[in-house]
Amino acid sequence: MTTLGVVFRPQLPPERLRDMVRTAEDAGLEELWLWEDCFLESGIASAAAALAWSERLRVGVGLLPVPLRNAALTTMEAATLHRLFPGRVMLGVGHGVQDWMGQVGARVESPLTLLREHLDAMRALLAGERVTARGRYVHLDDVALDWPPASAPAVYAGARGPRSVRLTGEAADGTILDASIPVEGVRKSRQLIDEGRKSAGRTGAHPVVVYLHAATGPDAAERLRAEIRNDGRGDVPGLGAAGDAEDVAKAVRRLAEAGADTVVLQPTADEPDPEGFVRFVTDHVKPLLS
Repeated sequence: MTTLGVVFRPQLPPERLRDMVRTAEDAGLEELWLWEDCFLESGIASAAAALAWSERLRVGVGLLPVPLRNAALTTMEAATLHRLFPGRVMLGVGHGVQDWMGQVGARVESPLTLLREHLDAMRALLAGERVTARGRYVHLDDVALDWPPASAPAVYAGARGPRSVRLTGEAADGTILDASIPVEGVRKSRQLIDEGRKSAGRTGAHPVVVYLHAATGPDAAERLRAEIRNDGRGDVPGLGAAGDAEDVAKAVRRLAEAGADTVVLQPTADEPDPEGFVRFVTDHVKPLLS
């Protein structure tokens, strides 16, 4: 059965997070996902709060922009969360939005190189290794975590372009695809991921998380169209789902058939009832996927 999640949009003020978490926990939602978008809310701080306010809910951050972060600091934060809340944390890293990275003086010449170096360092450190790295961007001198997780957790990476998607297969433990990628794009991404894994000699499971624009209610179609236009993807057919539970469930099934292991429903930024959206997902969409 496909795992279902919902995004807590950072367009909501941070003080709304607790109610969203409690609703998700009580409703039986499997995963709540957070974003570290400039210049809205911290991914790690929000994740720590969400995990502390819940007992069962799995919390993902998709994604943390690596140009904004030091690899050792990101890994320390990840290790702390994994030890405090074992089995309930999913963290993804990625290039970040390049314009935003430029605004804070963090834009790099080769985002692909930086992401690979960051992933290599994180995965080694989280596995309890002592690491020396003299890469183009990541520099570590005899670094090891004093408190690594009991077992090495998965490190996800977000990607959109083909080279980046292939890299997630080579260097990450799972892939996050954003809501701008249609069903056929998910299928092609899965092929690229498999190519990357084969080239790197990787075996075993590689979960793929896919975001899906979703809206329900009387103005759902209009809000969804506006959201996709605002994202600059209005010319891409077949993005998102608007309507009742069956409409959304059909879209989830199509993504699952294309290779998504987890589908994270992404409400519009102007969703009038975020907690109600969570209950719609758990009470009405999820039963249709059993």
